[in-house]
Amino acid sequence: MSQENKREADQMRPEYDIAGGVRGKYYDRFRAGNNVVLLEPDVAAVFRDSKSVNRALKMLIDVARTNASELTGTRRK
Repeated sequence: MSQENKREADQMRPEYDIAGGVRGKYYDRFRAGNNVVLLEPDVAAVFRDSKSVNRALKMLIDVARTNASELTGTRRK
């Protein structure tokens, strides 16, 4: 690698400039325990936002708990 190419390789591209960044901007969110879940495209097409995903999952949890309690004869909350 020539000296000129080495200097170019050592330079950060302008689109990668992080000079205006804020250290720890998302630290509190990270500590709060937010989970990121990647949905497959066909599933993501059905849900517009996290609220609708959460609503569907909570309904599924309720159904599963109801079925489990019917099978075991116990009631869970």
